[in-house]
Amino acid sequence: MVQTQSRFPRPDFESGYVYPEQHFFTPNEALWSYIDIALLVLLMGFVAWAVLKKQIRWPVMLTSVISIAYFGFFRHGCVCSIGAVQNVALGLASDSYTISLFVLLLFILPIIFTLFFGRVFCAGVCPIGALQEVVNIKNYKLSKAVTGILSIFPWIYLGFAVLFAVTNNGFIICRYDPFVGIFRLGGELPLLLFGILLLIVSVFTGRPFCRFICPYGAILSLFARVSFRQVKITKKECINCQLCHNACPVDAIRPPYDNIVKENRSTGVKRILRYIVFLPFMVMAGATVMYMLGDKFGKMNEEFQIWSGITGAFIGLVIGLTLINLSTKRTRKYYEIEDTDCVCCGRCFRYCPQNGLSQRREDAK
Repeated sequence: MVQTQSRFPRPDFESGYVYPEQHFFTPNEALWSYIDIALLVLLMGFVAWAVLKKQIRWPVMLTSVISIAYFGFFRHGCVCSIGAVQNVALGLASDSYTISLFVLLLFILPIIFTLFFGRVFCAGVCPIGALQEVVNIKNYKLSKAVTGILSIFPWIYLGFAVLFAVTNNGFIICRYDPFVGIFRLGGELPLLLFGILLLIVSVFTGRPFCRFICPYGAILSLFARVSFRQVKITKKECINCQLCHNACPVDAIRPPYDNIVKENRSTGVKRILRYIVFLPFMVMAGATVMYMLGDKFGKMNEEFQIWSGITGAFIGLVIGLTLINLSTKRTRKYYEIEDTDCVCCGRCFRYCPQNGLSQRREDAK
């Protein structure tokens, strides 16, 4: 077998990190890279048309199947916007490392689409999200407290991924990808078992990797918050039937607060103000702890300690902002999509009675 030429520029890691050997043959890698990018854009556009224009789900499922087959099993999970985070971080931190155009496009194109259309990349274009989507048949809800705590982990993972990348100590997202073994039908047994476990969990609750592990999803959630066009459950008025809320696999549809006894406004304001006051202390505490732990990881150099401190400050900031967000209660009269969490899967469309009525009328014409 002929070893492929890597499309990702490989830095020389000081830690002795060794890239896994790739023993699958891919002819004319440059041509396949163009095909990868073209298909990436085509599928994201297809999903955007389906969920924003037509409000239908079947194109998302078709996209998921194509993505699993092509980006997953055919390309062995190596067309990876998630892993490109590390290349971009290292390229920004090091003058000696140049990011290839292919990797840059993998990183930035889903962000651009998210800014304009929401998280259409997550819907079914990402093979990891697609694989979890097609196996999901139940949606057991987790409590808000549990999801709030677990939602911090993608940011922590992102912080450590950037830390290890910019200090030339390894690309941990690629090294510990739990799905690459599934797509390559082999690999390290612990990671393979972890990937299988995530798929089993995905049967009963929506996308555990996407919600509670994926660092790239955390980045996309920021852009989804300010996207120009956002997914709507129905074009008609919501009747508060709760069906969409129950159907959402990632719990991204928030219920109305109209009929819930509200706490005193001043109590909520005081609680949020306390978190805001303590936010700088949480940032400093995180920076101090991580800086002190910098040389405990076996990386005896000042650069790693400095970046550890920055990572700790980032983690402290994330924890503080999460507490503030969990304490903020916005009045809603109807069920609404939380755009940061919505992965544009379109499952809520067919559960909404308003959409069903419209569809039946269209079919009758």
